[in-house]
Amino acid sequence: MPAPPSPDFNSIPVIDLEILRRKGDGQADHADLARGLHAALKDVGFAYLVGHGVPTSLRDALLHQARAFFARPMAEKQAIAINRWHRGYMAPNSSLIVTSSVATVEKPNQSESFMALHRVPDGGPAEATAASHPVSNSRPLDGPNQWPAGQPGLEPAVMNYMAAMEGLARQLVQLIALGLGLPADHLATHFDRPTVFLRLLHYPPQRPETGLFGSAPHTDYGFLTLLAQDEVGGLEVRNKAGRWIPAPPLADAFVLNVGDILSRWSGGRLASTPHRVRNLSIQDRYSFPFFFDPDVDTVVSPLLADPGGAFTPVRYGDYLMERLDKNYAYRKGKNGSQ
Repeated sequence: MPAPPSPDFNSIPVIDLEILRRKGDGQADHADLARGLHAALKDVGFAYLVGHGVPTSLRDALLHQARAFFARPMAEKQAIAINRWHRGYMAPNSSLIVTSSVATVEKPNQSESFMALHRVPDGGPAEATAASHPVSNSRPLDGPNQWPAGQPGLEPAVMNYMAAMEGLARQLVQLIALGLGLPADHLATHFDRPTVFLRLLHYPPQRPETGLFGSAPHTDYGFLTLLAQDEVGGLEVRNKAGRWIPAPPLADAFVLNVGDILSRWSGGRLASTPHRVRNLSIQDRYSFPFFFDPDVDTVVSPLLADPGGAFTPVRYGDYLMERLDKNYAYRKGKNGSQ
């Protein structure tokens, strides 16, 4: 089970990463930063990141392309319906979070999305075709991304953004290791070939109906999530007391949160905190969660003592595919190709 958040938090802490970009600062300064980040992820499981160094131009370009993509006719979006490698377009009402440990979810998410994953090695500049990627039992998500015809700007906007976010995520992996009292490079080899997702999400305005969400209450599957959100808002985080705390947009900040795999890896010390999205505004909402996870062959066992034996070893790829298979209709042959 993921670690519970602190019962009494009522806001999301802000962590300034600017020190990572200053020349001449020593390891002691990084250790102080790691301690502050560790406290936020232990007590809350969420943090705003400022001073991160990712150019705002990359986020602006991605938002422009996302708005253009989701405004396309449904037939054009469905032409790149999500494929067996979890890449492409997902229509509204096509995901139901049945694996949620937070709530019994009965209504599908009221959002549409576009998924791009890590580029497969040797895939080439435009990536290989589906015909050249047989389904692999050991690496089942290694396949081609899909790009819409007639929108050439989407691919570079996505891939440039993903590259910048991966650089930031690798710095966070080091800080997380330091915060756990381990060498900064302790986890590095598990991310030599990371599992990387970028999801472009569009949340139309929704009616305030019981049990209806843009994204139903859940915890994230993986290691860490870095979220860019527009100015509309709608993200909420649940503390242990059961109160939903708003996580409103903060200018030029990413929202970082712990996933279940990181919580497990930390022996439950870091909190994988429940969250949800409700767009009760009168505007369309756009957000971009970036998921940075280990190699699928990584066996995740607690890095620190686990006296209660609550966290048994698990191969990340097996864990991930079990959740994808249960939560997405297309993987049951109902939507998209299988």
